[in-house]
Amino acid sequence: MAKNEISHKGVIRSITPELTTVEILSTSACAECHAKGMCGMSESKVKEISVPTDPYSEHEIGDEVEVVLRKSMGLKAVWISYVIPLFILMILILSLSSVTVHEVYAGLGAIAGVALYYLLIYAFRDRLAKDFLFYIK
Repeated sequence: MAKNEISHKGVIRSITPELTTVEILSTSACAECHAKGMCGMSESKVKEISVPTDPYSEHEIGDEVEVVLRKSMGLKAVWISYVIPLFILMILILSLSSVTVHEVYAGLGAIAGVALYYLLIYAFRDRLAKDFLFYIK
């Protein structure tokens, strides 16, 4: 695996001419711990990822594959989902508090600003999905 890629092993669940659906098991770091049964902190989830179908691949349903995403896209996702909303929240709280708006209204305004940001992200999800392309290796 190259250092500029993020990869997960998965199993192909369906293949259409447009998309191949791969099911991956996403685990937390402590899921690999030998004491995971004792502490109850381990966590794993089954996720499905849609990958554009390569017409020249010979994969079949049930094959184990490796799904890959460029690391730069992972960092972009972190910025979009966590860093930018944090900046919006902080800017709105500080600016609304500085104009002597009551603290409750400043907090509600900041939360409304972040909610509006996430609503815009949801509205442009198809456009963003074109940027975050997984591929099968």
